[in-house]
Amino acid sequence: MGTNPRIYLSLGQCSGSELQFVQDAINNNWVTSGGPDVNAFEIALQHFFKLPIFVTGLSSGTAAIHLGLILLGVQTGDVVLCQSMTFSASANPILYQGATPVFIDSEIQTWNLCPIALEQAIVSEMGKGKKPKAIIAVHLYGVPYQIEAVRAVADAYQIPILEDSAEALGSAYKGQKCGTFGDIGVLSFNGNKIITTSGGGAIVTPTAALKQKAVFYATQSRDDAPHYQHSAIGYNYRMSNICAGIGRGQMEVLEAHVAKRRAMHDFYADFFQNYKGISVFTVPNEDYFANYWLSAIVVDPLLANGLTRETLRLALEAENIESRPLWKPMHLQPIFEKYPYYGGSVSETLFDTGLCMPSGSNLSDADRERITKVLTAILEPFYN
Repeated sequence: MGTNPRIYLSLGQCSGSELQFVQDAINNNWVTSGGPDVNAFEIALQHFFKLPIFVTGLSSGTAAIHLGLILLGVQTGDVVLCQSMTFSASANPILYQGATPVFIDSEIQTWNLCPIALEQAIVSEMGKGKKPKAIIAVHLYGVPYQIEAVRAVADAYQIPILEDSAEALGSAYKGQKCGTFGDIGVLSFNGNKIITTSGGGAIVTPTAALKQKAVFYATQSRDDAPHYQHSAIGYNYRMSNICAGIGRGQMEVLEAHVAKRRAMHDFYADFFQNYKGISVFTVPNEDYFANYWLSAIVVDPLLANGLTRETLRLALEAENIESRPLWKPMHLQPIFEKYPYYGGSVSETLFDTGLCMPSGSNLSDADRERITKVLTAILEPFYN
């Protein structure tokens, strides 16, 4: 491995204001779950979305997906349709609820939920006597899914959408921000996301009543009583006030971080344009605005003179530059392979040929120069 400092796939970057928010919380003894900084962070996010929606800060994006399923009424024995090409956190909460995940292939334009396979799954599962209770649709790597086509299928069968926007804060479709298209939306502020609270997430709901329910479940389902009384199962899912203080500082640079991630995408698009068989994942048209949380490429060995995704990944790793294969589809995962799957081989092919490149907002000109130099050296034997 090279002796140069490691270039990471995706690290957070501070604004400089986080420390003051955290210090103020400590000075005021607000070192707890919930609190004034959580409230202020939620309001800042609501203003960012510019729609009459309600945001509830939680401990993680996974917690948000779990509560989203609960709010949609998913129970033991229900069927939940889920995009196969995603991180496991999109699917794990289905099992938390004792429901059955049914996985759906991607389409090639956005790498997200295929509307055709989605409808096939719905018809097939209904034929088995089980109308699906919810659809989990993901904006992969910050690229919006086919919003209108997926919604048309969902509405035709009256199935709600849980919109996993964990990777897509700042992305938009026709000017509307991702996180606001589903019946319920999900955000993540993990350490590698566009903005971070170190660990944390949020659930986006269309009404104040649903927000109140989310807070209720997230705070151990405490009934309105002077003593601790519980008539429903609850969870310790509320966001920490300290983490929210970090989030408030991060909100100051959200737009700048999106711009920097998009600049990294443009950097790769410019670099790879002259290399046959290597394509950079890009939105299909101008209706889509992607934050490009991670910039991803696809390597076709037949067109790239024998170069493979794995050859490129290992060569980068040897130079202390982190890259990563695309998400391994859920229907190929040991924990999920026994569950139904609908579609073709789009997600499998993308997994076999795709690679995520260093994309962090903290990457410098020197980092880009080094990446350029290393990539050029790796590719030269295949293209000369």
